[in-house]
Amino acid sequence: MDWSHYRFRSLWELPAPPAVVHEVLERAEDYPRWWPQVREVHRIDDTTGVLTVRSLLPYDLTFTAREVRRDRAAGVLEIAISGDLDGWARWTITPHGAGCLARYDQVVDVNKPLLRRFAVPGRPVFRANHRLMMRAGRRGLLGFLAERGQAV
Repeated sequence: MDWSHYRFRSLWELPAPPAVVHEVLERAEDYPRWWPQVREVHRIDDTTGVLTVRSLLPYDLTFTAREVRRDRAAGVLEIAISGDLDGWARWTITPHGAGCLARYDQVVDVNKPLLRRFAVPGRPVFRANHRLMMRAGRRGLLGFLAERGQAV
């Protein structure tokens, strides 16, 4: 087993229409406004940017995200990731009750030397760190949608 390989899945039930959530999630440059752990997003061009994220643990992850798929009809936003992490991430937004379900899937290999060095003993802590980041992201998105009057 490669201890630096991770698969993540998060499910966010959101009280907003899928089109509204898709529109917010496709604007990665706005993530720092509502997702505290997304520290910086620098656009390189229309489909590529550099992101810096930091959750509870005292380390930053910086990576380039390149758009692979943006399909509003299917509710899919997918990126390829390279840098401190290599792999991909995908949002899939579908109708759910009066709102939507935003499913986040990510498959990555960690390249950051410090994290690779502590891959085995740190794995449960790194996974918990990711869960905290995703929980805070959902909370931030809920607030952002409410603030804009876009929640159902």
